[in-house]
Amino acid sequence: MDFFRWVNLFIFIFNCFLTITPIFSNSNAIPNFLDLAKEPQVFDWMVDIRRKIHENPEVAYEEFETSKLIREKLDELGIPYKHPVAVTGVVGYIGTGLPPFVALRADMDALLMQELVEWEHKSKVAGKMHACGHDAHVAMLLGAAKILKDHEKDFNGTFVLVFQPAEEGSAGAKKVLDSGVLENVSAIFGLHMHPNLPLGEVASRSGPLFAGSGNFEAIISGKGGHAALPQHSIDPTLAASNVILSLQHIVSRESDPLDPQVLSVAKFQGGAALNVIPDSVIIGGTFRVFSRKSFLQMRHRIEQVIIAQAAVYRCNATVSFLEEEKPLIPPTVNNGDLHDYFQSVAKSLLGADKVKGIELIMGSEDFALYQEVLPGYFFLLGMEDVSVEHLAMAHSPYYKVNEDSLPYGAALHASLAVNYLAKLHQEVARVEEKYHDEL
Repeated sequence: MDFFRWVNLFIFIFNCFLTITPIFSNSNAIPNFLDLAKEPQVFDWMVDIRRKIHENPEVAYEEFETSKLIREKLDELGIPYKHPVAVTGVVGYIGTGLPPFVALRADMDALLMQELVEWEHKSKVAGKMHACGHDAHVAMLLGAAKILKDHEKDFNGTFVLVFQPAEEGSAGAKKVLDSGVLENVSAIFGLHMHPNLPLGEVASRSGPLFAGSGNFEAIISGKGGHAALPQHSIDPTLAASNVILSLQHIVSRESDPLDPQVLSVAKFQGGAALNVIPDSVIIGGTFRVFSRKSFLQMRHRIEQVIIAQAAVYRCNATVSFLEEEKPLIPPTVNNGDLHDYFQSVAKSLLGADKVKGIELIMGSEDFALYQEVLPGYFFLLGMEDVSVEHLAMAHSPYYKVNEDSLPYGAALHASLAVNYLAKLHQEVARVEEKYHDEL
């Protein structure tokens, strides 16, 4: 009976993985994708794409022209795709269409801010700007697609190219997941430009990388009246002021000092007249944490403190976490095995001295939503050349992209994808050998 059980198990495993034996079964056979990405026909192509997107920034779920450009470039390369995904998103496919599936992701939305950089390809849309490098992210993933398509015959398996809308606070990743396009994907990789990391370097870490984030807004209601007669009013301004002070104690007095957390109140809206106590005041802000436990605790205490402190001053309060408008984003947590894998691939491509560690980052990234359902890895790509200039941080109206970084991103995308197929092939070979020996 045991003999037949092992035979059936072997046949099952063999059939499941028959289609995933890549020709690139070892790293020696894999081309140097960085050299390929630096060739003019790839580099200049990426630069042109990036500048076109930069000139025409589009915000969350409005990336119609960006999506159209992506589809035009995929058509040009002969790469099939699904559209629309998550309203404006595009998901391309390179390879056999069969497993294993390895995904690469680029976000594509811009920000609501006026560009103050004066250059030939400045944003043509008033009040909108690519100030977080998403134009470059799209260009690099298309560059990787161009390289991978040229070598499509050399591997068995499928690369899934995810051009994702609405990363900036709108959790476009959730809509991508809900669409089902990432079912059966073995791993997903993503990157982000870093203006203060040297050109040609990358940085990341195992475990938590970016914080989880949430937003809140509270309406504190009292009774308005003449400011000269406060005894006839119930002052929501005073209540809101004390609410803000009390909220700061959540981090300073209640959280573990070794567990980084931030709670910031950034919005305070009251009356319009200098001599009128308003009926209500609106406050709002954001909070950042690195674990689900801390996330739930922070959310609970924000609501509890606001309502209780408002009551001390005879006011009522309602609290919203704005989940429809700005969904809660969990911490970005890099898979430990993928961290070791990334280190190996990046060091081989760039050199061991170009692969750095990094401290925890209080910003958030909706790539975390992918990591909650499948193995995922996110890293930062350097682009600063101090001999030329110091670059502004992301979300600045003076933000710039050093386009010399584009080949590095494209090459890393391609190398991570192809090497991962080779890794899966080697793992399958070991499994088959194990069961062959046991039979």
